[in-house]
Amino acid sequence: MKTVLITGCSSGYGLEIARHFHAQDWTVVATMRTPRQDLLPRSVRVLALDVTRPESIAAALEACGPIDVLVNNAGIGVVGAFEATPMATVREVFETNTFGVMAMTQAVLPQFRARRSGVVVNVTSSSTLARMPLAAAYTASKAAIEGFTGSLAFELEAFNVLAKLVEPGYGPSTAFAQNGGARMEGLVPEAYAPFAERVFAAFAQPAAVTTAMDVAETVWRAANDTTGQLRFPAGPDAVALAQAR
Repeated sequence: MKTVLITGCSSGYGLEIARHFHAQDWTVVATMRTPRQDLLPRSVRVLALDVTRPESIAAALEACGPIDVLVNNAGIGVVGAFEATPMATVREVFETNTFGVMAMTQAVLPQFRARRSGVVVNVTSSSTLARMPLAAAYTASKAAIEGFTGSLAFELEAFNVLAKLVEPGYGPSTAFAQNGGARMEGLVPEAYAPFAERVFAAFAQPAAVTTAMDVAETVWRAANDTTGQLRFPAGPDAVALAQAR
């Protein structure tokens, strides 16, 4: 029985990923900043983990023991005009979406390399596949992980360790869906308001929507893939964008 550790499992994609791996009879370690066992079956191990704190990463990995797959799902979104986005907010986004992913990956690689097996699955965004307005900081944090994972995959080949990317499309767990209204009030100056209103109106009626199950199933495929495929778009809109690209 294989073991998967998943970050960011308190809601959205992470929670559904944990449930899906559990349904496939894997040993699941679901992590979140504030543990809530009530969200998942009792046989799923729930641990506290803040990917921005090295001591939290070390404690979680020591508690769960060896793992076979790491799913870096934890992330935060920000929506708004970049001109009005404080650099402190930009750094906060990068601390979780970029440096948190790198820190988690670096922490598990010694055991993967020594065992000559293991998979790192990094969840990014379809915003890396096509331009998305009012998401510059968020997209940059995810695009950095795209480059990081592609390079990492080459580094790890000699040790039979795999690195994969899952690129979810637009859905209920995206930055736009969760934060659009709240963030728009503070991060969209008056000069940008007419443009922002058109953008949010378009996203309120998407042509296609990515579900949490779409992402969970795609993460499952990526974790079990042995073909050398790097990128796995998740959801109908992400697949269409990837094909167009």
